Amino acid sequence: MTAIKHALQRDIFTPNDERLLSIVNVCKAGKKKKNCFLCATVTTERPVQVKVVKVKKSDKGDFYKRQMAWELRDLTKVDAKDANKENPEFDLHFEKVYRWVASSTAEKNSFISCIWKLNQRYLRKKLEFENVSPQLLEESVPSGESQSVAGGDEDALDDYQELNTREEQDIEGMMEVCEYAISNAEAFAEKLSRELQVLDGANIQSIMASEKQVNILMQLLDQALSEVDNIEGKLLSYEEMLQSVKEQMDQISQSNRLIQISNTNNGKLLDEIQFLVNYMDLSKGHIKALEEGDLSSPKGIEACINASEALSQCMNVALKPGHDKLTAVVEQQRLFCRLRDNFARRLTNHLNNVFVHQGHDQSSTLAQHTAELTLPKHSPLHRELLRYAKLMEWLKNTQTDKYDGLTATYMDYMTRLYDREIKDFFEVAKIKMAGTSKDGKGKFGLHGSSGKLTGSTSSLNKLAVSTSNSRRSQSSSLLDMGNMSASDLDVADRTRFDKIFEQVLSELEPLCLAEQDFISKFFKLQQYPTPAQGENVDDTDGTVQSRPTSEYKISMSDKDMIRLMMTKIFQSIEPELNSLIALGDKIDSFNSLYMLVKMSYHVWTAENVDSASYLSTTLGNVLVTVKRNFDKCISGQIRQMEEVKISKKSKVGILQFVTCFEEFAKLAEAIFRNAERRGDLDKAYSKLIRAVFHNVEKVAMESQKTPRDVVMMENFHHIFSTLSSLKISCLDTERKEAKQKYTEHLQSYVINSLGQPLEKLNHFFEGVEARVAQGVREEEVSYQLAFNKQELRKVIKEYPGKEVKKGLDNLYRKVDKHLCEEENLLQVVWHSMQDEFIRQYKHFEGLINRCYPGSGITMEFTIQDMLEYFSSIAQSH
Repeated sequence: MTAIKHALQRDIFTPNDERLLSIVNVCKAGKKKKNCFLCATVTTERPVQVKVVKVKKSDKGDFYKRQMAWELRDLTKVDAKDANKENPEFDLHFEKVYRWVASSTAEKNSFISCIWKLNQRYLRKKLEFENVSPQLLEESVPSGESQSVAGGDEDALDDYQELNTREEQDIEGMMEVCEYAISNAEAFAEKLSRELQVLDGANIQSIMASEKQVNILMQLLDQALSEVDNIEGKLLSYEEMLQSVKEQMDQISQSNRLIQISNTNNGKLLDEIQFLVNYMDLSKGHIKALEEGDLSSPKGIEACINASEALSQCMNVALKPGHDKLTAVVEQQRLFCRLRDNFARRLTNHLNNVFVHQGHDQSSTLAQHTAELTLPKHSPLHRELLRYAKLMEWLKNTQTDKYDGLTATYMDYMTRLYDREIKDFFEVAKIKMAGTSKDGKGKFGLHGSSGKLTGSTSSLNKLAVSTSNSRRSQSSSLLDMGNMSASDLDVADRTRFDKIFEQVLSELEPLCLAEQDFISKFFKLQQYPTPAQGENVDDTDGTVQSRPTSEYKISMSDKDMIRLMMTKIFQSIEPELNSLIALGDKIDSFNSLYMLVKMSYHVWTAENVDSASYLSTTLGNVLVTVKRNFDKCISGQIRQMEEVKISKKSKVGILQFVTCFEEFAKLAEAIFRNAERRGDLDKAYSKLIRAVFHNVEKVAMESQKTPRDVVMMENFHHIFSTLSSLKISCLDTERKEAKQKYTEHLQSYVINSLGQPLEKLNHFFEGVEARVAQGVREEEVSYQLAFNKQELRKVIKEYPGKEVKKGLDNLYRKVDKHLCEEENLLQVVWHSMQDEFIRQYKHFEGLINRCYPGSGITMEFTIQDMLEYFSSIAQSH
């Protein structure tokens, strides 16, 4: 080991100005046995740095290399594993723990001892040595191998102590006096020994000479010891006295602490009592109001409201743990429960009586409303009951079963009341729609002072049918509605129906809205969605109430409850409205147009107020029925167009369904002006106009008396005129199509009717055109035997002006028989025939000028003659 130490010093540490003080042969614990050396070194230069260096033998040779180094100041703990048994394992705790196994326990102990000494000498830091024998942590170590290693280390450490200036001067002086010391060390040592003996003798003599002073010193020491004993005795007596005082002070301190605890407890108890007195004490006035308060007078109601709110605050106060075990608190809670139950029972009975009483009062006033188309107002009842709104809210929060019972009672009474009012109201509306005077003495009249209406819905329906039949006496078909709408009576009837239906809806709408608003306020039901989370309510006494979130999730929402109550109370509105709509549709199917517009407007108004309200939902359902009736009206007209039959003996003229469409369009445009559901009308227009076009063509094909072109021309001209005057934007394409069909069939009729008025002349020029088409030059046609000038003059002489005029007069009479007077197209057709005749005349003249140039051949009549013929014939008829 010594040779290795010298080799390491020479090869590794001396080049780095370091000195090796201790070495231990180790390997890592728990791994393959790869030996290395841990070296404890110090630097030779100041300031001294102490390090632990790991040295490992190189794999390529026998020399050693420096692998890792740690500063000793970074070492925090040395763990020797076992202080009593020999154990070569030890741990060094730097930034992490390094576990080593030494080759021998002696080397480990020597290395740990050296570490301890280096720390004590240079660092003086708090270094923890665990499981290390105390003997290793002393200046001297046991004898043996470790003694020599440690001793050598200590000597090596002493060699490094620097000489001060005085020591250097003394050594130099000694060296000068004894110059031979360098050449003869033994003689120099003997001389130093002799001088040392002389000094020791002088010291002994000096000590013996001072024996007297030593004795005096010993006496003084004895006196001091006696004084010390005396002082110790006094101190003991003082300590006994202080011990007694300490015990008394401890008792006083304990007593003060107990007094302070008692005061604290008394303060807390006072706070608790004050809390209970403040928040759980109900005044005698409130108790009296709850037990005997007058629920019919405003002052009594106000007192009951204040008392119920105070009771709720007392019952809902947040008690601290343990309060519910106090007898006074339990008794007070029992009192509160008894007051709550008794007042809830008294309030419920009173409100039940109010419902019954108000229901009877309202029913007694029905007679004055039956003769008029109005519904009784319930605002007095609502004002009367709204005084109890806060009490109802209290009842809802405290006695849910009684609150639900009151709600059911209110719905029952109001359902019966509204059923009577609404049925009587609709009975009057149906009578007015059917056209029967309210003062009439028929079976639908008023009888008796009670004003009750006699007659049933079925009898009203019979009256509606008979009224409708009387209006349609000319034909059972819907086609006769054109004549019906032209009547001032029908216009008045429809106007009256529109006003009655509008009045019905105008009466129902405020009634439902007022009732829904009352239900929301009286029963404390929110008309709009409540928050998903429980809402906190700050009471006047500072306590905080919290409604649990589950209450909103489990129970029916307020909005659903309002809808349920409204549906129950007004259960007769929707059936009565549907019955009224059915009656109006039986009276006149065109009434569905009025109802569609009115219902759409009122549904739109209701949805703007609340899209999910009862009124909006009910009117929306009824609107579906009205829309269905409107679609049935359109489908019925289309079906009757398809079933139309024409007379074989009379001319067709303007078809009845064409006139009916015109009247329908005029009526619809007047009704749907600025209406919300214009799209429904546009769709109906498209269906009807397509059906009109199709059936006009079908009738024209079936017509035997009137030519097809005349039927098409007159009816499409009428359709075009109607659409042009009404300016219906969605039918602009059909308007253009009607004009095109009218023009095409007018031209076709003119050509077919005019035919060939100069038949032989026409045949002659057709032959001329044929020759030209075969390649004969126009100027050479006159040389053809069949088409020479003589033949042309012969044909022209057969058509003098008198014959032409006679033929035109016969043609005029024929056209007059074909055309109807309503559409007044005779002059239009006659003018078109004049233009066509002139066109043919000019065509013949052109052929004569080209094929027979210079012949001087002309027609027997001129264009001016033809204009006079046409004009005189038209004027004569």
